[in-house]
Amino acid sequence: MADVEDDDGTEGGQAKKKWSGKRLVLLVVLPLVLVGGLAGAFVAGLFDGLMGGGKEEEQAAEALPPDDPNRPVVFYDLPEILVNLNAGGRQTSYLKLRVALELDDPTALPNLERLVPRVMDNFQIYLRELRPEDVSGSAGLYRIKEELLYRINTAVRPIKVNDVLFKEMIVQS
Repeated sequence: MADVEDDDGTEGGQAKKKWSGKRLVLLVVLPLVLVGGLAGAFVAGLFDGLMGGGKEEEQAAEALPPDDPNRPVVFYDLPEILVNLNAGGRQTSYLKLRVALELDDPTALPNLERLVPRVMDNFQIYLRELRPEDVSGSAGLYRIKEELLYRINTAVRPIKVNDVLFKEMIVQS
């Protein structure tokens, strides 16, 4: 026999149940709101304490900005450097240089002291290629300072040196 359709469009005379407003709210809307709320709380960081996170933010909050006068600063004096400059066949010129390194971490000093020979080697190689014109003027000194800072941070990584400070710089022609 063929299925018979009733007047209301149902097969076999069984009535389809319609979703009531309460049932729709309980089964569809409420779970969506809960999932959205939990996702928002996760993004906002409310669960970091429960999941072991938040340690990075605590450490970042403890780190003081570079211009804070309460930040611990350590200075380390490198040995005096004396090199002949690349004069290109002209009269020999010499550069005498004394620098101090600025660090934030006092515990890094023993590791830095072990790497001083590598730092001095990098400085010697760079400074011997300078010409007398390269060390004249404030722009030249700034370029030298930036290059020395780059070279020392490369040589002592993961230790972070914040600045190279000139204590003495003499050019003799």
